Amino acid sequence: MSNIIAETELILNANGSVYHLQLLPEHIAENVIIVGDQGRVETVSKYFDSIDYKIQNREFITHGGTYKGKRVMVLSSGIGTDNIDILIHELDAAVNIDLKTRTVKKEHTALNIVRIGTSGALQEDIPVDSFIVSSHGLGFDGLLNYYADLPKINDFSISDAFIKQTNWHQNLPFPYAIKGSEKLINKIGFDLRKGITATAPGFYGPQGRKLRLTPWVEDFNQQLTDFYHQDHRITNFEMETSALYGLGGLLGHETCTVCAIIANRVAKQYSKNYHAAVEQLIQLVLERLTK
Repeated sequence: MSNIIAETELILNANGSVYHLQLLPEHIAENVIIVGDQGRVETVSKYFDSIDYKIQNREFITHGGTYKGKRVMVLSSGIGTDNIDILIHELDAAVNIDLKTRTVKKEHTALNIVRIGTSGALQEDIPVDSFIVSSHGLGFDGLLNYYADLPKINDFSISDAFIKQTNWHQNLPFPYAIKGSEKLINKIGFDLRKGITATAPGFYGPQGRKLRLTPWVEDFNQQLTDFYHQDHRITNFEMETSALYGLGGLLGHETCTVCAIIANRVAKQYSKNYHAAVEQLIQLVLERLTK
């Protein structure tokens, strides 16, 4: 059986770059920051000492440069775990697949990938404008269920406890629970609040919001707030972390999510100026990631 990856499996552009991100191996820095919002890429890169390149395709915008002598890059994923699937696979392909021969390299390269996001708190004691580092990503999106090696990294004690405590409906995707990189979590978030980050496949019904449609589980957010297992609680809701932790773990990369809390879903509070909190978080991550 051939070890060459077919053109239909690994799609490259005419210049040899990976298909969606349009990045070449030489563009990839060891330290990678991911943001959801395309506009936030420039908010991060304005702190770089130098910017060596800017590349954009669809929602994927990348700026690469240096910060205090270290190579660093920031790129936007857009919203959702489906975009994280594209982003992580193509970053990994650029460093761990020889794009000319279409074969997996013998020597593995591990990237440090930190997602800077915004999020809603699910515990009343977490104030808006504070920061949360994700100990685990709890995925309701179903993405990792498509990968055969999920059982190797899934924390079944959390998944099983969650299914039991919430009477999880069989029609919903299996809730997988993936631990983040202890190395990065300790480096970036050693003094921050930590907790399980729930990852939803949508902003409205999947996060318990009701406009003109009724969510399948009407008390979903309360169930998340009430969940507790071995000193673990669910602290916040967003839309990317489970895929980042799952794919990063399976592909051998260090991954961490840290979010600015812009709303408290329990206390019904919203930040008066979350942009200031995000700016503060960006500077914190840059300092700690590149040390």
